[in-house]
Amino acid sequence: MSASKIHRQLLVTAIAAVLTLGTAADAFAQSATERAAERRAARQAALEGGEKGTKKGAAADEYPAATRKDPGLRSTSRIAPRINKVSDAQQAGDLAAAEAAAVHILENDKANAYERAITLRLLADLLIDVDNERAKSYLREVIELDGLDNNQHFGTMLTLAQIQIQEDDYAGSLATLDRLVAETKTDKADVQVLRGNALYRLERYDEAIAAIEPLVKGNPEARADWTQLLMASYAESGRANEAATLAEQVAAQTPGDKRAQLNLASVYLQSDDYPKAIAVYERLRQAGELTEERDYNNLSALYLNTDSGEHKAIEVINEGLQKGILKPDHRTYSSLAQAYYFTDQYDKAIDAYEKAAPLDDDGGTYLNLAKVLANEGRDAESKAAAQKALDKGLPDPGEARKLLAR
Repeated sequence: MSASKIHRQLLVTAIAAVLTLGTAADAFAQSATERAAERRAARQAALEGGEKGTKKGAAADEYPAATRKDPGLRSTSRIAPRINKVSDAQQAGDLAAAEAAAVHILENDKANAYERAITLRLLADLLIDVDNERAKSYLREVIELDGLDNNQHFGTMLTLAQIQIQEDDYAGSLATLDRLVAETKTDKADVQVLRGNALYRLERYDEAIAAIEPLVKGNPEARADWTQLLMASYAESGRANEAATLAEQVAAQTPGDKRAQLNLASVYLQSDDYPKAIAVYERLRQAGELTEERDYNNLSALYLNTDSGEHKAIEVINEGLQKGILKPDHRTYSSLAQAYYFTDQYDKAIDAYEKAAPLDDDGGTYLNLAKVLANEGRDAESKAAAQKALDKGLPDPGEARKLLAR
């Protein structure tokens, strides 16, 4: 019996784990290595402030256009040894010791704004990823004390903005960064990229493009995450051609980078260009690069949503099962059953539905099984499946009851 002769109520699986460009959630969450680097930089800043030894030379001015003037404060001979104790504890990662040493500075009426600020900055560094609320509170207090030099002062703003964006406070991060830009006129890449990310998260895509585009276009040294963010912004703002051009460029430059290839497939998918998205996935499959469950789910779903793609969907699903990449779960067997059904392989569809039905949360898959069995003239088995569908629960039991009444 042709599949076209019965009502197709067996829904084709939607695109699995919808392909994403991966930038909004992943690319700008700082890695542990980056955070460690920032902590080392903070420790160095403390040492360069004069607490230990003699400075070998002033650090380069990172914000030369800043309107703020360096307050010129440094630690006094009375307070410096106590700051050194905080610094030692911070370098050792000992929060309790750092807090104990900090008390003698923060409760000292004679401590100046620099001494208080550098102490709080060191404490904040230890609290990042441990207690971010306290870390942010200390960083805000550092900024308001206005006692550090420009590099340290504005670096504190940048650190605060990074924590805010990690905690999904995109509006707060953008406000911090906008203040930083307003007070420094900086066009530093790390600042503008972070602004672009915050704007992207706030769905202000055109503004995100304006922040990121100058860093990427014509820059052969542009980092991959910058390019991915610009690509995502293009795609979300409806500039599909520019997103595709950028994605194709990156994919061509990095043929061995799976993420770049998946980004390209995602851009094609957003333009409803399934054949090109499938071509990217097939290249990865032939190269043995489809190693995750979602990879096989996405490719099989693309085939299921493509005219006459069911045979390829069957091939992909069975390959994923054979390799142990796809789980033998309801989703997998249900997709396989649909593919078999729409290619008129009813016995195999029934077999797959029989595997899928017990794994379903309700009786929906048993009902699908009952329909296929009924159309194959296997009425007794159809009624048994319809009863199981009712027993397991259905939002609308009407169809199952009709099958039982046949």
